[in-house]
Amino acid sequence: MAVPQGKRYTTMTTDHTLIRILTVDDHLLLREGVSSLIGSQPDMRIVAEASSGREAIEQFRAHRPDVTLMDLRMAEMNGIEAMTAILGEFPEAKIVVLTTYQGDVEVLRALKAGARAYLLKGLLRKELLETIRAVQAGRKFISPELAFQLAEHATDSSLTSREIDVLRLIAGGNSNKIVADKLSVSEDTVKMHVKNILSKLNANDRTHAVTIALKRGILEL
Repeated sequence: MAVPQGKRYTTMTTDHTLIRILTVDDHLLLREGVSSLIGSQPDMRIVAEASSGREAIEQFRAHRPDVTLMDLRMAEMNGIEAMTAILGEFPEAKIVVLTTYQGDVEVLRALKAGARAYLLKGLLRKELLETIRAVQAGRKFISPELAFQLAEHATDSSLTSREIDVLRLIAGGNSNKIVADKLSVSEDTVKMHVKNILSKLNANDRTHAVTIALKRGILEL
């Protein structure tokens, strides 16, 4: 489905000052809220909507928006994957991430993928409009709260891919023995990985490590 039923958007405009926007989110109420907010602005217009990453790519190709508002966690294809695909085809695409997730790892992942801004959904009414204008003007934006998160963990050691595999299995409630069996390694190797994980995350125990990893965006539910 290209756009929500009953919606009609123009694909072109003769007003070159108008910021044409694609909004991508799997929650209809969020899209409607964004549409209402942007609809009150004389210099902006929603030209298309999408409810998944795959739809986002299709809609971007069809409408070539000036700014795309992209949710991160969606079924079928997430926002990072959609953003990577869009930027691979349209390197000048300007994408603003809209999400409820504020973990430093998740923010960095989005910025490295090419996002021009990272905005929390709770700040939409306060910061969305000016963020869109800033991004359209060629600037980047990240809220002070998120900048603090990045700064707080800037010198932390990153988990290796194998340590993340171990932590993901631990989060699933598996014992060290089961983790070892699933990864085809010895139980002593798993214990070594767990020790490194606790140290890198400054965690008290396995449960604490999983909680930290979810909060920072290292793991997803």
